[in-house]
Amino acid sequence: VWLRRCTHYLFIVVVAVNSTLLTINAGDYIFYTDWAWTSYVVFSISQTLMLVVGATYYLTFTGVPGTATYYALIMTVYTWIAKGAWFALGYPYDFIVTPVWLPSAMLIDLAYWATKKNKHSLILFGGVLCGMSLPLFNMVNLITVADPLETAFKYPRPTLPPYMTPIEPQVGKFYNSPVALGAGAGAVLSVTFAALGCKLNTWTYRWMA
Repeated sequence: VWLRRCTHYLFIVVVAVNSTLLTINAGDYIFYTDWAWTSYVVFSISQTLMLVVGATYYLTFTGVPGTATYYALIMTVYTWIAKGAWFALGYPYDFIVTPVWLPSAMLIDLAYWATKKNKHSLILFGGVLCGMSLPLFNMVNLITVADPLETAFKYPRPTLPPYMTPIEPQVGKFYNSPVALGAGAGAVLSVTFAALGCKLNTWTYRWMA
């Protein structure tokens, strides 16, 4: 039993840490400067998928509605700690530190609770709700923090030489509606990753049996 539980918690920590690293990349304002809303769509989808796979894994492991939100809180705290290290290197601390995962994780918990702990409903409804909501919350997050383009010029990345500092931001030239595109793609892909999160439980139990 202890080996099985340790394996579960190891999985949870690994996924949460990787989610944090992915979020740090999503908060790299240089990407936003160079690629603008293209980066927003890609990073919104990637954050959605990392959240939904870890949250559903943890949620189905415990079987307790509310665990997905707790997992999102773990991701948030990890990110705050990692951003603290970034701050020490001269990066702005207020970029992508708002807990954007919590509302989406709450929707996953709600889908699990409202369907009386039905895993298939969790995968379908929870995945769709998470995928559709996170790009919206991420946009609200971007509105509340410093402008990424302004930040990129105010805080040039210390690891890059001056000649690599971006000059011509490509704003709004690729996607007309980044929130709609991120939500649409995220809603489809999140269902697959929610199923993967549930399946990881089955595989883990088989490995530890």
